[in-house]
Amino acid sequence: MALLVLHLGFLLLLSFPAAGRARRDVLELADADFDYLATEHETMLVKFYAPWCGHCKKLAPDFEKAATKLKGTVQLAKVDCTANSELCARFGVTGYPTLKIFRNGRDAGPYDGPRSADGIVQVMKKQSGPDSVLLRSKSDLEHFVNHYEASIVGLFSEDSSSRSEFLKAASLLRDQFRFAHSSDLSLGRDHNATGECVLLFRPPRLSNKFEENVVVFSDHLSITSLRRFIRDNIFGLVPHMTLENVERLRVKDLLTVYYDLDYVHNVRGSNYWRNRVMLVASKFRGRGLSFSVANRRDFEAELREEFGLGPDPGLPVATIRTRLGLKYTMREEFTRDGRSLERFLQDYFSGRLKRFIKSEPVPEKNPGPVKVAVAESFADLVLDPHTDALILFYSPLCQYCKKLEPVYNELALQLSSHPDLVVVKMNAVDNDVPLGFDVQGFPTIYFCGAGRKEEPVRYEGPREVKDLLKFVQRETSHSLRTKGPRNEL
Repeated sequence: MALLVLHLGFLLLLSFPAAGRARRDVLELADADFDYLATEHETMLVKFYAPWCGHCKKLAPDFEKAATKLKGTVQLAKVDCTANSELCARFGVTGYPTLKIFRNGRDAGPYDGPRSADGIVQVMKKQSGPDSVLLRSKSDLEHFVNHYEASIVGLFSEDSSSRSEFLKAASLLRDQFRFAHSSDLSLGRDHNATGECVLLFRPPRLSNKFEENVVVFSDHLSITSLRRFIRDNIFGLVPHMTLENVERLRVKDLLTVYYDLDYVHNVRGSNYWRNRVMLVASKFRGRGLSFSVANRRDFEAELREEFGLGPDPGLPVATIRTRLGLKYTMREEFTRDGRSLERFLQDYFSGRLKRFIKSEPVPEKNPGPVKVAVAESFADLVLDPHTDALILFYSPLCQYCKKLEPVYNELALQLSSHPDLVVVKMNAVDNDVPLGFDVQGFPTIYFCGAGRKEEPVRYEGPREVKDLLKFVQRETSHSLRTKGPRNEL
């Protein structure tokens, strides 16, 4: 019997080797051994966490997967701040999880990249090795730029001040871009560059006939000028938008065409549709709108929840999202000659497009002291120029919102006799939040005064009836009448 138990235990250990490896791939650090162990690794990503933290628990599986994929390249480690408070205080950790990059045991700055396993792997691979790779020959250059991502190559003489500035920039920007340098200035000849310069190579898979694949920078080089040059040229006319670069692309008004894009297994098919987008984009160049293409599967949930688009129709779909959050969708079927996309853009620039607004249905009845607003009815309820409005933005799953609900209802009841004031609430998860309201968390409360709708006032005080009432009394433009507390009615 004992031998059988031992045999079964041995089989169970063999059944779960991957899980054991994943756990061991994340190094556990503490006050006593941090300095000693951290200095053993050239590059290390450390997660400072608390066991009770929900965001930490959510990150843990991806962090472990990334550690396994990066094993032998970049070490991933974690520190329990509830057991190592002095260590966490030493590195300025005030929230969880906090991720920091260390080089040879020294804090090199925060990790600001994506927190998915693949995102962590991609960012930290760029963090390993030198800030800028030294190229000694033409074959070194060809090998370096033949990569999935864009490459920035500096050509400078050994004692050049520009070389020193380039290396400083590479150190600062290495988490975003790939850098290399060489003292062989002849490497620029094939790209019509002579003398000291910087060459920006766009990814070979995105090579096209509408723009140059290599851009030359030969002006005075500083960290600022190089950063600007990269920012203005790295993406080209129609870049490939991914989960990793989406935030950098969306700093501008952006049109995106989504389809079955796969640059790993189907480069030709991916470029078939991209070339059609580029043909149209080239006609609207310089009009304040940027363009991109993306894998629809990567953004399926966003397309469904934010743009109201259904299952994949088999053809590309196009959307526009502006910096202010305005959204538009192309309802016409995407044609292979690109004319439907061109018509969509003409309607956009002429102001004929109706923006898409995510909204729940407008309630047929809206009784009670707290009026329910949805995106479609928000303007009628809240933005009436003759009426004051108190608006609560909430999430149905937010525990703080549930705790506030009876307080807000009591407030609305006390104010229900005031004819020039409306108390409103809106589900900000299932409805688009209107422009002018900054809702980053829940609950969020704003007051919109009559005649001052363009300047909503955010409430930051205690969430009790008396405090909210004082806020309304201070902000209202009308004399305020209340019914008094419920037990006095």
